Amino acid sequence: MKIEVITLNKEDTLQAEKLGADRVELVSAMLEGGLTPSYGTIKNVLNSVNIPVQIMIRPHSYGFVYDQKDWKTMKEDISAIKELGGNRIVFGAITEQGEVDEKLLNKVIEHAPDFDITFHRAFDHVSSQVEAYKVLNQYKKNVKRILTSGGKDKAENATSELHELVKLSKKLNGPSILVGSGVSPDNLAHLHKEIGASEYHIGSGVRIDRDMSKALSSEEIAKVLSVFE
Repeated sequence: MKIEVITLNKEDTLQAEKLGADRVELVSAMLEGGLTPSYGTIKNVLNSVNIPVQIMIRPHSYGFVYDQKDWKTMKEDISAIKELGGNRIVFGAITEQGEVDEKLLNKVIEHAPDFDITFHRAFDHVSSQVEAYKVLNQYKKNVKRILTSGGKDKAENATSELHELVKLSKKLNGPSILVGSGVSPDNLAHLHKEIGASEYHIGSGVRIDRDMSKALSSEEIAKVLSVFE
C-alpha cells in the first residue's frame, strides 16, 4: 500500500518523508488546484529527500485542454526537472472532445522517455473513463498511475466507479489507480474496503486543521498509516 502526500516546499517534503509518506506530489498554487512549482522549489526539494517526488506539470488552471504555447511552457519545465535530476512528473491533458490528448502525451514521452508519469485528474473530465483508461494502458511503460476521484468531485462519491477502474487495472496489468480528492484519515479505511486500490493520494486531510496553508500533522499521518498496519 502506498500513501502519496501533497507537498508545497522543502520543509513540507522533509516532514512528509520523516513521518512515513511513501511518495509526494510537489505542487504550487493549491487554491488553483495545483500548478507547476518554481525552479527553486523543485531544486531544493530534489536535493533534500530520498522518497520519490512527483512534480506537477500544469501551466495554468484554465482546464486541461492545452495548445502549442502551453506545450512550450511544459516542455521547458520538464527540461528543468531533467536538468535538476528529477524523473517523475504529474501530467494530464484532454482534447475538446473529452478524450486523452495522445498527441501531447506522445510529445511528453518523446521529450522525457525515462520519466515516471502520473496522469492527473484531467482523467476526471474525460467523456468515458473506461475508454480513457484503455488508451492510457497503451502507454503503461511511461504512465505508471492515474490520479482520479472516479469522475466525481470526491472519491467517496464514486467508490463503485473507482472499484471498477481498479478491477480494470488489474485485468489489463495497466497503470495503477491512485485514489484522490477528499481522502482523509476518517474515511480511508472505508474507501479502501469499497475500492481496494493500492495507492491513495492525500492533501488537506493530513494537514493541521485540514488546512493546506498549515503544516502537515504528524497525528493525522500516523492515523493514515495505521489503516494499513
